[in-house]
Amino acid sequence: MALNKSMHPRNRYKDRPPDFAYLASKYPEFRQYVHTNLTGRPVVNFKEPKAVRALTCTLLKEDFDLTIEIPLERLIPTVPLRLNYIHWVEDLIDGQKQPRRGIDIGTGASCIYPLLGATMNSWYFLATEVDDICFDYAKKNVEQNNLSELIKVVRVPQKTLLMDALKEETEVIYDFCMCNPPFFANQLEAKGVNSRNSWRPPPSSVNTGGVTEIMAEGGELEFVKRIIHDSLQLKKRLRWYSCMLGKKCSLAPLKEELRKQGVPKVTHTEFCQGRTMRWALAWSFYDDIIVPSPPTKKRKLEKMRKPLSFTLAEAGLSELQAKASAMGCTSHSAVDSVAALLEKTLTDLRVLHKRVPCREQEQSLFLTAVENTWIHGRQKRREQKRQLRELPRAPPCTGTCSQNTVASTAPPTTPASTKNRSTPDDSAENKATFAQEPAAQTGNSASTNETSKHEIGGEQKEALENVTDKDVDMESPCTEAGQEMEPKETLAASGEPPCKRPLSPGAVKHFLFKCLLNVMLEKGDVLIEMHWVEGHNKDPMNQLCTYLRNTLLKSAAKS
Repeated sequence: MALNKSMHPRNRYKDRPPDFAYLASKYPEFRQYVHTNLTGRPVVNFKEPKAVRALTCTLLKEDFDLTIEIPLERLIPTVPLRLNYIHWVEDLIDGQKQPRRGIDIGTGASCIYPLLGATMNSWYFLATEVDDICFDYAKKNVEQNNLSELIKVVRVPQKTLLMDALKEETEVIYDFCMCNPPFFANQLEAKGVNSRNSWRPPPSSVNTGGVTEIMAEGGELEFVKRIIHDSLQLKKRLRWYSCMLGKKCSLAPLKEELRKQGVPKVTHTEFCQGRTMRWALAWSFYDDIIVPSPPTKKRKLEKMRKPLSFTLAEAGLSELQAKASAMGCTSHSAVDSVAALLEKTLTDLRVLHKRVPCREQEQSLFLTAVENTWIHGRQKRREQKRQLRELPRAPPCTGTCSQNTVASTAPPTTPASTKNRSTPDDSAENKATFAQEPAAQTGNSASTNETSKHEIGGEQKEALENVTDKDVDMESPCTEAGQEMEPKETLAASGEPPCKRPLSPGAVKHFLFKCLLNVMLEKGDVLIEMHWVEGHNKDPMNQLCTYLRNTLLKSAAKS
């Protein structure tokens, strides 16, 4: 779980993520959804709705003694994320155990925010719901946990937020409201069409929410603006108004809306858990409250400095060395063998790489990734096969076929008007490849580059500075010392058609990222580290790191 270290400091899962093996041994209904991956670790498939539901119910039972039921056709909450929101509300109202009153707008079938708040802090909740199925399940979950005295679930009409829900309680002052609004404006957004940047990987978990839970007119932006409109009329009936956001791009326009309306107290935060991030916005009309500071850039800087890494156990190195030897690598060193296998994989992926000076018993490669060729490989191969099947086929050969064949083999004459026209080369291909890339990817972060160099050894720093200012060569794996091939020679020797050759290093003006890959020996094992240098974001590098790790593990398993 990459973002767990940035969880709320009081979140119980921050330093102690769920132990799937222990939970599987204790809860039989959860055991069937726990599998073992290639590294021997127990894992859960978060794209399977029943597995996600089993995990949520198991964690609530194990850690909070809560028993709930959730239908598969309604939203299944993740416990660490909901805990982050609860802890942030604690910070807003400045008191964890004091009796407080809150409103949960759209509580859902699980009624998870009221159940957690009542169980942990004895908070009183007014939980509203517009969906009949969610309302019935929420009431049942409250009753079977004996929390009816603290949680009141009310059925409200469609499009009801705060104003109509508080009509009957004109004298009650609430400390806060919480809301997990529908993120999407329509079905296309819910499926990820036109709502995710092209370089982002698909969601890592399944979306099981009902229509009213995941979609609203105008998406989360307009939904939260309606809550802001209600708050302008209710004002001090609530001490804090808050909403969770699924898109970071929604944060700035909502803060601007609050500024225009003259709201005096506004703050925001980030919820980090697993591989998911959410954002939250809160505002108040009270002058005497303490406003928590928004998150600083410390987490982002720490994330940029820390390298990605994985380890190859000593037990499997002999198989990898044998495979590298079969490829023609003459070195008997485990580090050299792993480096050779990595170079072969990088060459296949068309990732530009060049060896740079490093310490003894270590190998270092400077990588420049020009295009993302390592994600959705199986899907791309299926698409290529489908396109080949759909190509128009030549008509059956007739008696004149041989004459036509001979005629067609004659070299065509080049019209005078086309003699000066340039032929497509790797440079043109490179430009076409990046014509559709976001403009932000072309920018280089000088501060990030400087930060990364402080984390790399002194011997590599000077070499790294030289490499980043020059073209990056593509080397074939296991080339002998002193016989380094020029890029053109390498391409000629490969015999591949131009469309399949690696992009020309001299034409690389745009790139996804640059990084330094180190292969070193550590207590008999081989450690691989990837140090970020520059680029738009680290997601593609994370994906490449996972791809390289899985490729090496599979190679060791097959040998």
